Amino acid sequence: MSTFIACTTYLAYATFIFVGHVRDFFAWFLGRGRFVRVASDFPGDDWSRFAPLLKSWEDFYFRRIYIRVQDAFNRPIASKPGSHIDVLERVSDDAQKSMHAPDGSVCRQCLNLGSYNYLGFADDWHVTCARDVMASLQDFSVSTSSARNEYGTTALHRQVETTVARFLGKEDAICLNMGFNTNATTIPSLVGRGDLLISDELNHTSIVNGARASGAAIRVFKHNSIIDLEATLKQAIILGRPRTRRPWNKILVIVEGIYSMEGEYCDLRGVVDVCKKYGAYIYLDEAHSIGATGATGRGCTEFAGVDTADVDILMGTFTKSFGAMGGYVAADRATIQHLRNTCAASSCHNALSPVVCQQVLTAFKVIMGEDGTNIGKQKLQSLRDNSNYFRMRLEEMGLQVLGQYDSPVMPIMLYNPCKIAAFSRECYKRGLAVVVVGFPAVPLLLSRARFCISAGHAREDLDRALAEIDEIAEVLKLRYARSFCG
Repeated sequence: MSTFIACTTYLAYATFIFVGHVRDFFAWFLGRGRFVRVASDFPGDDWSRFAPLLKSWEDFYFRRIYIRVQDAFNRPIASKPGSHIDVLERVSDDAQKSMHAPDGSVCRQCLNLGSYNYLGFADDWHVTCARDVMASLQDFSVSTSSARNEYGTTALHRQVETTVARFLGKEDAICLNMGFNTNATTIPSLVGRGDLLISDELNHTSIVNGARASGAAIRVFKHNSIIDLEATLKQAIILGRPRTRRPWNKILVIVEGIYSMEGEYCDLRGVVDVCKKYGAYIYLDEAHSIGATGATGRGCTEFAGVDTADVDILMGTFTKSFGAMGGYVAADRATIQHLRNTCAASSCHNALSPVVCQQVLTAFKVIMGEDGTNIGKQKLQSLRDNSNYFRMRLEEMGLQVLGQYDSPVMPIMLYNPCKIAAFSRECYKRGLAVVVVGFPAVPLLLSRARFCISAGHAREDLDRALAEIDEIAEVLKLRYARSFCG
């Protein structure tokens, strides 16, 4: 990032903050602020007794910055998340403070570049999965109404776990009802006080939450830097635990297969080599890579040429490539049994829906070719071709594209906060549904838009999207790969 981009981005935020504080001052001075009006409705109450629900900066950021661009986020849909998607129109009558659907619930059909429909099961579900999924309702209900270790485990759950373990070459697996919770609840079951957890600095929030809840000591290494990972491991082993200097009970290194905001593969070969050298365990989050990458869809391990036996714990989700929901952890039998006994998502949360389990099983059959067709192979090839074509064309436009080839996730840099909403609105106006990302999901200066490519996208659809994006890039000055000012 050039100095010019950094300065103009800081200037934009400074302008937002300055104008926001000026407006707050005059609202207070004239007694016309929203909170002043609310307080005046309850004259008998002493409002100084109440603690604020939000921190002052969070409240200010929401009112004076986020509200200005909130129409670019949380857009509701009225269709399946296929290659095309019906987005519900919203309007605001109070200067963006709230959004509502106009009378008649108008929808706009857009090319879907935002959903995680990697293998396109949302497009051909009625052909590939519907028969088996609908048949499962004859024997099971939509919900088990129970946790896994009570009466929530059905034959379909065990089939899913057996299939996952076989697909990944592990002894056993456990499936849970939510991808986020898979990380947030299994990590505290794997490490605790006296253990060390070493995490990539760009790991997902679910990993961060799980790490903080575990009670283990946490060290962070620079993103995808094997040199920094080794230095962190070496220093941690030499120094030992704080105060006592005793050795750590165990060390767990956590990385992701594809980083969702970077579109970048983990350097898994380097991670495995370093962890073997220092005797650390590896936890690999394959949420965005399982089913979508590798010659047969087996994720980052297959892409990197790493034996799954070299990765101690494999985690993934069914929400992306499988057209379903939930997550899994695959490992040796003893580890999985430990998770069944101690993981909060297994003992406290409602089990994954049996209907969803059937969707996962059917998707696995398609991917592995066990449905008697080569649809799964075609999907994987189509996803790879579409992703590489789209990335190549974006780079030719001069956009600054993050990530690597073969990754279906490709962010482009926007930097300036003013361009977040502008890019989203221009895309929406042209019939493109995209995701834009700003602070605090990414660092303050690194706002971006993220495209997720699907096997269900036709080449002519991608060409139309690229033509529109090229026009928007010219209007908003986004060609940062060619010029420091876009």
